[in-house]
Amino acid sequence: MKPRYITRGIQTTIPPWLQILLWYMRDSMEVPERDYLQIFRLSCDGERQRIEHAQEQPEYKHVVVIPGEQPVDAKVYIIEDPGHVTMLLADEY
Repeated sequence: MKPRYITRGIQTTIPPWLQILLWYMRDSMEVPERDYLQIFRLSCDGERQRIEHAQEQPEYKHVVVIPGEQPVDAKVYIIEDPGHVTMLLADEY
């Protein structure tokens, strides 16, 4: 397993429980091939957290809505490089 990193933006914006869930969603994808770029669109759905997970090649989309304290609105990328994997906010890219 490659080392995993998070940026300062993730550390200050995304609660730890949600970070863990995003890593899990990436790791448990049922696709023939995982793209180097995973896209997570986080939004509030009332009192619930909506997570839309997508990749471009091969095409993949999965949406979950879960109860969550303080839902977050953000766009998060997980980028896999040859030596490591990084979670960052889209505006940090």
